[in-house]
Amino acid sequence: MTEKFSNKSEFMMCDSGSDEDITAEDGGSTESVRKGCDPLVSTQRSRLQQRRAKLNQQINRELRLRSGAENLYRASSNQKVKETVALELSFVNSNLQLLKEELEELNSSMNVYQTESETVSVPMIPLGLKETKEIDMTVPLQDFISEHYSEDASLYLNEIRDFMELRQSMRTPSRNEAGQELLMDYYNQLYFLDQRFYSPHRSLGVHFHWYDSLTGVPSVQRALAFEKGSVLFNIGALYTQIGARQDRSTLTGIQSAIDAFQRAAGAFLYLQENFSHAPSLDMSSPALSMLVRLMVAQVQECVCEKVILNVQHNNLNVLLQAAQEAARVSDVYSLVLQAMSVELLKDYVPFSWISMVQVKTHHFRALAHYYTAVALCDASGMSDEDEDEGGEIKALVQVHTRRPEKLNLQDPEDKRRLGKAHLRKAIIRHEEALRLHGVCKMLRKMDILQEVLSHAHACSLEKYSEIDQEDDFCEVAEAPEIQSHTQQKPDIKTPDFSGVRVTDIFQRLGPLSVFAARNRWVRRHACLLRGEAGLGLTLRGDSPVLVAGVLPGGCAAEAGLREGDYIVAVNGADCRWAEHAKVVHTLKSCSERGLELDVITLHSHEVERRMSPSPGGEKECQSGSQRRAGREDERRSSSSLRNWSWRLGSTFSLSFGNFRESESMF
Repeated sequence: MTEKFSNKSEFMMCDSGSDEDITAEDGGSTESVRKGCDPLVSTQRSRLQQRRAKLNQQINRELRLRSGAENLYRASSNQKVKETVALELSFVNSNLQLLKEELEELNSSMNVYQTESETVSVPMIPLGLKETKEIDMTVPLQDFISEHYSEDASLYLNEIRDFMELRQSMRTPSRNEAGQELLMDYYNQLYFLDQRFYSPHRSLGVHFHWYDSLTGVPSVQRALAFEKGSVLFNIGALYTQIGARQDRSTLTGIQSAIDAFQRAAGAFLYLQENFSHAPSLDMSSPALSMLVRLMVAQVQECVCEKVILNVQHNNLNVLLQAAQEAARVSDVYSLVLQAMSVELLKDYVPFSWISMVQVKTHHFRALAHYYTAVALCDASGMSDEDEDEGGEIKALVQVHTRRPEKLNLQDPEDKRRLGKAHLRKAIIRHEEALRLHGVCKMLRKMDILQEVLSHAHACSLEKYSEIDQEDDFCEVAEAPEIQSHTQQKPDIKTPDFSGVRVTDIFQRLGPLSVFAARNRWVRRHACLLRGEAGLGLTLRGDSPVLVAGVLPGGCAAEAGLREGDYIVAVNGADCRWAEHAKVVHTLKSCSERGLELDVITLHSHEVERRMSPSPGGEKECQSGSQRRAGREDERRSSSSLRNWSWRLGSTFSLSFGNFRESESMF
């Protein structure tokens, strides 16, 4: 896939809208189109996104100016023209840099997505949604319906309008479960759109415009896979916002945040594994890998907070568990920092993100040393009364990466000295976290982060002064690092596409097993009269009913019916979705005037009939059934290899119509 730049400036934001209490309209029904938020409601998120939208528009304009100036510079041979163009390019590049810095500052506005609770907790890193331009698919879809399905396209204006309204709604999802269902609904509808309108023989001619989540750089693709990938990205991004807004002062809020970040990680991982040649950097493999690690780190941070929530300063087990959980959080954030530092991303990831990850790495390492020091100095022993002193010493040794040297942990004085050494390390780490916080302009604006870091630093200083003795002239002990360990490993949850059941908006076109863009057919009209020997045909299956066999010389053969035909209308009544029994009943009630049948013949059946050595006979009917089964398998295998978009769509099961073992003969 190649990257293009849009030629229009009209677009809308997909992260704006009212706050989280707005629910989807008729959210429990699959027959109505779900609604998004009102983009005109003046909330913090909508104002932020409107500013992002304007910046994206300006960046798009500057990129087009730069592209035109570069082309003129290369094409011109006049030195004066080249000097003028070079000067103009310097101004354009300067403006572009300022716009990107302003956009980066907006993308770093994490406060907007945080919880409104009054409790103090470390802010999480959410991800803004990708924005897209509004598109009008009326003419392309109508043309395809007229040409491929040979239907009156004006009869499907309501379906086309419903689909376009659904796309418009998914651009402004609410920040709750209803918003996720809206995105999932549209994503699942894209599966049907792919099967109905994206033929391997022609292009629909619809261009999808999406903007990079962090830089605002536009990308344009005709591939439906790009639309699917972008929606899937927004599913993950919306989960990050849901996770960030949870009140993590309660176990319920922490568990909700864990679930949201695990689902975000699953969406990004699924996108990484199923989408290649990304046209925008936010959907590239290194960026998605970094986002997965970031979400896993935030899950681990929530697990640590859950342990700290139940910390008792006289319980050795809980204190050591909190220390190891904090060390684990520090380790995983170190991995996130490595992922952000790769060549492709080091100048792409916002500086505030990098600073926040660095701050958290030092902050949680400091907490690990602090809780170890408290365990050494204050804990009264193991929680189990039957545990002996040896178990306590073993636990204190195992919490370190190596055994403390020259210290006897059975001696209270040595335990105090080791605890003091851990507090020194904790204070150093706290001070480094505060220094990094002060370096970043965006983090300095986050008062809650300043409050968390300062409070943790003050606790370590207070504890140090509490155990420090003026007449302590002993050799300074060296504190080993804390062994990281977690009681709850992150469980990355792959998106459950079957969780939101949808109905194909264009189901009136007929069952997908036959009426799909990949199939081609011929429609014929036949007048069927009942003879003394009956109608002379065998029917099988439903939706639509298949002519499984035709008696040579019978009434059906004389009417022009052939094995492999599908009955789509009887006496003008549409029966593409009719059940087997209903069609059989209609045919049995055939009057002396006969029946008017509309049938279609797939092109594959036509080719096989021409290659068949002779008509008629039970053996040929048998081979025809085997050929049909082979064709079904071939279609499945070829479809699964078409592209990534088919694999994404096939993850949820929807009944289209199936062949039954029973047959009806007339």
